[in-house]
Amino acid sequence: MEINSKDVVYKAGNENITGYVSYPNDSKSYPGVVLIHEIFGLDDHTKDVTRRLASEGYFVIAPHLFSSESLSKILTPDAIGKTMKFMMSIPVDKQRDEVYRAQELAKLPKEEQDAISEVYKTLLVRRPVDKFVEYLSGAVEYLLQQSNVNGKIGSVGFCFGGSMSINLACKGKVDASVIFYGENPEPISKVKDVKNAVLGIYGGEDNRITSKVPELVKELTDNKKNVSINVYTGAHHAFFNDSRPQMYNERAAKSAWEKLLNFYKEYL
Repeated sequence: MEINSKDVVYKAGNENITGYVSYPNDSKSYPGVVLIHEIFGLDDHTKDVTRRLASEGYFVIAPHLFSSESLSKILTPDAIGKTMKFMMSIPVDKQRDEVYRAQELAKLPKEEQDAISEVYKTLLVRRPVDKFVEYLSGAVEYLLQQSNVNGKIGSVGFCFGGSMSINLACKGKVDASVIFYGENPEPISKVKDVKNAVLGIYGGEDNRITSKVPELVKELTDNKKNVSINVYTGAHHAFFNDSRPQMYNERAAKSAWEKLLNFYKEYL
């Protein structure tokens, strides 16, 4: 399927948010999807996944959640780049070891330490979830304004984006939400407002995240929401990202992609 792709700017409240859209190059109507990046921002890998999903018959927008005026001065491309480089230098089995990360961070020049620490504090400590959900809600409105979007909206996010995907769903904004190894919403009771269906995809070796999945399933089930969970044995956090060889698990990634497409076919 031939697709079009371009950069866009849309409104979310009083702020301008940049994003990247891909969609089929014809006059038909398609479901819309909000695709949410990892904690490293809107990078080439995220854009590639956006195009892949568009080629399957979806109008996809990938917002750059760090592009607002209030966040872009802190979460600069340089700071994000330093953080990504640092994280990719850590062995996969140490990715969630905070003591090890602190020891490795202390080996870097102070300027790099400060930049990386500020990214961590903003995204992992202070994490402005409500602000991000506002930006994502703006992306939903953008999709609904497009003449070739049929009114059905899905979301999918990876890592940080996975958490944002389910938080967006808790606002009743989407018909089908996909979580790739994202943290549960807080408080978990927020899922009572999920509109319809949730697909969760997790790595068996990602215990910090995956160990909390039963809590999510129970809350969704108790509230009579459609939920499907897949845990891939031997797969680590971020196993879908083929631009990070130390994390990528081809078997799990291909299976998860098929699960996502089948889920969207059923609910979108």
